[in-house]
Amino acid sequence: MLNPIEVWRGFLARDNDDRVKVYGVAVLVALVCAIVISTASVTLRPMQEAHLEAERQARMEAMLDRLPSMRAIMQEAGVDALETRLVDLASGAFVSDIDPDSYDAQAALNDPEQSVAIPAEADVAGLQRRALYAPVYLLESDGELLLVVLPVSGVGYQSTLRAMLALEADLNTVAALTIIEQGETAGLGARIEDADWQAQWQGKQIADDSGEIVISVVRGQSVGPFEVDGISGASRTGNGVANMVRYWLGDHGFGPFLNRLQQEGL
Repeated sequence: MLNPIEVWRGFLARDNDDRVKVYGVAVLVALVCAIVISTASVTLRPMQEAHLEAERQARMEAMLDRLPSMRAIMQEAGVDALETRLVDLASGAFVSDIDPDSYDAQAALNDPEQSVAIPAEADVAGLQRRALYAPVYLLESDGELLLVVLPVSGVGYQSTLRAMLALEADLNTVAALTIIEQGETAGLGARIEDADWQAQWQGKQIADDSGEIVISVVRGQSVGPFEVDGISGASRTGNGVANMVRYWLGDHGFGPFLNRLQQEGL
């Protein structure tokens, strides 16, 4: 029977130029590195997720702070945070058997059983797939909806864009748009994170009288309630933001939920 200690000593006694020793050391180094990386990934993942959640919450707080009188409304309603609910995007109904705070939308998106392919004709945001469910954030008082915040995403010029879109109680007026993640060109497309540009969205209308979603980001100066000024040299990024909003407020996004909310209330 082989003695592991003797085998190891024999391995170490080999000449440093010996192929068996060279390849053996390489394999051992790779194995140790893999173990270290895997251990670090598992150990640090909760910290990373907690950091990301804290950052998302901070951006949500910042968005609320930019809404006129929103803090006062929340204080008057006796709440200090938005209520998180989970929505079945296909039916627009609330999901009651899944804890929205523990729902991992990104993991669901990567699971074929928890996501669906987006039809090409509907995929104006370039996402290809979406999860079956999505979280929404509601501000209400005595059963009356004051604000709904929707997480939206889409493809920009060179990155995936993620944002929080807040709608007023009429579900057609933008209360705020806050970009929470982007990797666009610095000094050009990345300016979608500028507070001044995001402030233009406030008060804009999503759909016209016929119900068609017509909001857009235009080149040059915007005209009317359905347009937002574009960013010079970043038209593809601006179009990406507009397409993101149009997709998620459409029939394959939050459209069924918003229609149901409009008809049935909370």
